[in-house]
Amino acid sequence: MTTVAAYIGAALAEIAGCFAFWAWLRLDKPVWWIGPGLASLALFAYLLTLSGSAAAGRAYAAYGGIYIAASLLWLWAVEGVRPDRWDLIGVSLCLLGAAIIMVGPRAPV
Repeated sequence: MTTVAAYIGAALAEIAGCFAFWAWLRLDKPVWWIGPGLASLALFAYLLTLSGSAAAGRAYAAYGGIYIAASLLWLWAVEGVRPDRWDLIGVSLCLLGAAIIMVGPRAPV
C-alpha cells in the first residue's frame, strides 16, 4: 500500500510540476511559476524512490499506469475536460498492466 501511496503522490507532483511549465510557456503565466514547478518535480523524483521495487526500471514501469490515471483526473478536475470512453478503456488497460508489474511473482535474484 505504501508503494501505491508513493505513486499517487508522485503522479500529482509530476503533473503539477509539468503543468507549471506548461502554464508559463503556453498560458502566459509569470516566470516565477517555474520555482514551484521545479520543487514539485523534485518531490516527484523523491517519492518514486519510496517504491517497494528493488529495480528502478520496474518501479517506473508500474508507476506509468498510476501516472496515466492521475493525468486523466487532472484533465477533468483542472482543465475541465471530461475523459471519454477511449480514455477510460486506455487507462483501465494501463492500470491492469501496472498491477501485473507490481504484484506479479518474481524469481529470486
